[in-house]
Amino acid sequence: MKPISRRQFIQTGMIGAAAVSTGFANVVYASSASLQIDRVKLGKTGLVIPRLALGTGSHGGNQSSDMTRMGVENWVKIARYAQERGLTFYDAADLYGSHQNVKEILKEVPREKATILTKIWTRPEKWNQDTPVKTIDRFRRETGSDYFDILLLHCMTNGKWQEERKPYIEALSEAKQKGIVKTIGLSCHSFDALKIAAEDPWVDVILARINPEGVIMDASPEEVMAVLKKAHDNGKGIIGMKIFGEGRFTEEAQREKSLQYAIGSGNIDSMTIGVTTKEQIDENVNRIMRIVKG
Repeated sequence: MKPISRRQFIQTGMIGAAAVSTGFANVVYASSASLQIDRVKLGKTGLVIPRLALGTGSHGGNQSSDMTRMGVENWVKIARYAQERGLTFYDAADLYGSHQNVKEILKEVPREKATILTKIWTRPEKWNQDTPVKTIDRFRRETGSDYFDILLLHCMTNGKWQEERKPYIEALSEAKQKGIVKTIGLSCHSFDALKIAAEDPWVDVILARINPEGVIMDASPEEVMAVLKKAHDNGKGIIGMKIFGEGRFTEEAQREKSLQYAIGSGNIDSMTIGVTTKEQIDENVNRIMRIVKG
């Protein structure tokens, strides 16, 4: 008998466990380490990106998160495995302190094959004292990338962001004109901010909190989804976050329902989900692709 490698053994074992319960009656998915996440159009931005992003901001704040606290070396092992599953979309932010994570994985993933999203914090902090232009330049040094695919105003919490964040809006617009960023927009943490973003022609991309249970959201799922439909119809690229309620959806049935909801809506192009284990990557990719393939 021909010996097999450890990777072949693991993959064979995963494929053999083909009937993994999702918590829904008569719903199963085939576990396969060979499945890769698909790529999708991000609204009408012209970008084609992986349907799933590797989030780096779970329980994040003050330049720290679950993903940075585990150490760059450990996170890169996760990101390296994610790359094998087609996840070359990295959702970073200054607030998470995760630019160093991106810099390390870009040593292994060719820049042209990676999608980098980062976010600029617009409130005064001890680590955020520079002008918006200088801050964007710092981002480039920290990530080792000359440009970003997506750069967002981080955590807009009211409907006055167009005026209150005007210097940042101007800086992002200038960076886009210079080719430093490809698309711009905001992450929304209030319903008013989201409604305005859906109509504002300045916005290319919206990062929005969405799940069917309304956990850590800005309004009811029905209200948010209606605005996301309007935004998507207007050509905005929509990326969903808090898909699993920032880890609160501990039951498979909840995660299944949430992914079915997001993907089935047709209004959400891509999603960002934070992971800290290879097993979470396998579950997310396998489950998403089973849903996508119907």
